[in-house]
Amino acid sequence: MEQEQLWIQQVLAGDKQAYAHIINKYKNQLYATILRMTKNPQDAQDLVQDAFIKVYRNLDKYNTDGSFSSWLYRVAINHCMDEFRKKRYSTVEIDETKVVNREHPEVVFLKKEKSRQLERLISTLPEDERLIILLRYINEVSYKEISELMDVPLSTVRNKLHRAKKKMRETVKQGGGIFHELSNGG
Repeated sequence: MEQEQLWIQQVLAGDKQAYAHIINKYKNQLYATILRMTKNPQDAQDLVQDAFIKVYRNLDKYNTDGSFSSWLYRVAINHCMDEFRKKRYSTVEIDETKVVNREHPEVVFLKKEKSRQLERLISTLPEDERLIILLRYINEVSYKEISELMDVPLSTVRNKLHRAKKKMRETVKQGGGIFHELSNGG
């Protein structure tokens, strides 16, 4: 965290190269979150790039009392939501054959299938619930940070998360699949 503050100070002092450290620290997590929102790798890449530009331009507005990662996610997610309102993103399947670990094909297949089913399950949720699930479980963002990011009360975050998990459990109970642990109240 202290290193982040140093990078921010360096960027604000005119050292544009210091911003590369911030990008390298957050690019993969941010891309994963936005990819799950858009379901399109190219759109996700574009939105991540746009979000980092927006963060850079607004870095002087960051309040150092709060968590930088929360602020960064808030700027990025708000940007994505603005873009979603402007146009609907098309979804395409990710070519996972390029990232497959061929050493253990059975394990890889099962992980891919479980991941696909989980992605489909999450994609059935309303946008706000989907975002809370992604932030909490994929990016491991705290309830408090989600509350700040989405500008909603902490109780709303908890309620939406509970409803989202309940909907997912019901979907699993009705449709089967490999997520039997969810249907047991997990």
